[in-house]
Amino acid sequence: MRTRILVLLIFAIAIAATAHAPNYKTAIGLRLSSNPATVNHSISVKYFINRIVALEGLVSFDPVAVGGLVEVHQPVSSAPGLRWLVGGGAYLGFTNDVNAGAQGILGLDYKFINFPINITADWKPELRFTHEFAFEPAVVGLSARFTLK
Repeated sequence: MRTRILVLLIFAIAIAATAHAPNYKTAIGLRLSSNPATVNHSISVKYFINRIVALEGLVSFDPVAVGGLVEVHQPVSSAPGLRWLVGGGAYLGFTNDVNAGAQGILGLDYKFINFPINITADWKPELRFTHEFAFEPAVVGLSARFTLK
């Protein structure tokens, strides 16, 4: 699974290096995760509150969990449409008990030109605070979203 995500990340960077794309305001889609973190395979909604800062909400169903991230996006000058991002937030997981923790994010975000699709490859580690203190460092994800202006 990690090999597939690495190949997809390289593919996304290669596409981004040759294309130009406008910004987007809102996007909704799916995020697939490499590791069974609390917030793993999920529905993702991203909304830019300005040209740099975005809010991202994640909802996963196995286990049931919700997460929120505040992300700062900066353009990669040599590849229009490609931005790197960094941010953090919190999550709640609902298994037998409620789990709460923090999550960070670091990745690349790309919007295709003349096509309403956005893809993101990211690393999203989690730090659980409740019940059993735990750190999950190996969470890599790939998101594909439909964009709205």
